[in-house]
Amino acid sequence: MAARLVITISATDVGARITTRRRVPGGFSDAVGTLESWEGGVLSVRKRDGTVVEIAEETLVAGRVVPAAPPRPGRK
Repeated sequence: MAARLVITISATDVGARITTRRRVPGGFSDAVGTLESWEGGVLSVRKRDGTVVEIAEETLVAGRVVPAAPPRPGRK
């Protein structure tokens, strides 16, 4: 059974933790993090390591809001 790819995020979700899947040459790429902005057809997602991924809106094939990340073992 194939997965259903749906985009349920919008510019109103800025500040929320999201997961995305986008088309890239040779396949797909995923990014999970905080949606920092969505302007001019480009999403900026800050990942847990602090890097920012810019995603062209037309390359999105799936996206949704996800719960906060669980605490990492050994950290409070």
